[in-house]
Amino acid sequence: MKTHHYPRRALMLAATMLATPLALSPMLAAPAHAQLFGGIVYDPTNYAQNVLTAARSLEQINNQIRSLQNEAQGLINQARNLASLPYSSLQQLQQNVQRTQQLLQQAQNIAFDVQNVDRMFQQQYGRASLSATDAELIAGARTRWQNTVGSLQDAMRVQAGVVTNIDTNRTEMSSLVSQSQGATGALQATQAGNQLLALQSQQLSDLIALISANGRSGALTEAERAAAAEQGREQRRRFMTPGAGYQPGNARMYGNGN
Repeated sequence: MKTHHYPRRALMLAATMLATPLALSPMLAAPAHAQLFGGIVYDPTNYAQNVLTAARSLEQINNQIRSLQNEAQGLINQARNLASLPYSSLQQLQQNVQRTQQLLQQAQNIAFDVQNVDRMFQQQYGRASLSATDAELIAGARTRWQNTVGSLQDAMRVQAGVVTNIDTNRTEMSSLVSQSQGATGALQATQAGNQLLALQSQQLSDLIALISANGRSGALTEAERAAAAEQGREQRRRFMTPGAGYQPGNARMYGNGN
């Protein structure tokens, strides 16, 4: 009987020995520093690596957010740089130029025109005609005098117009400087600067018109003097030229000779 039970015990022992490694295999596969808590294996090294990976991922996300914020700010700055200036002085400057041009176009007797100047000087400021009568010489002198007086009046009218523009230009300059200082972008600052240059050009135009009007009046004054001197020589020549003398003729006195 004893010899009959030995093989059965040997079989049970062998089965127990084979099953033991399978039950202990999870614990043997875990790292030496791993710990088991409630059936869950906790690995400190793996946990630290996961935390480090999450921190790096968060940093990358923050960098991307900052990059998007910078790009958005860049777009906003570009929009500001491309914004147009909400103020324009062009119409007022054009009105000032037109007013000065109208004063020049209203020049009396001799206009600011090359052909007109040449024609009038040939007719009125040339050599005194030897065949002209004394009445014609006097009429020519009066015409030249009227041209000189008219040019002086024209010059004073241009001066008055330029002085009137000074106050308007001062207002425009103040507005443009304020717009330039309050510009939100490069385009607005550039446009304000361009309008300031246009204002300076308009002021230079007024200065040129004033110099031209004064020069015209001065030239006509000198031309009148030269023509008067020429006419004086002709009249003196006529006065000094011997006449035909006295010729006696028949005369009646007191009803003599029935």
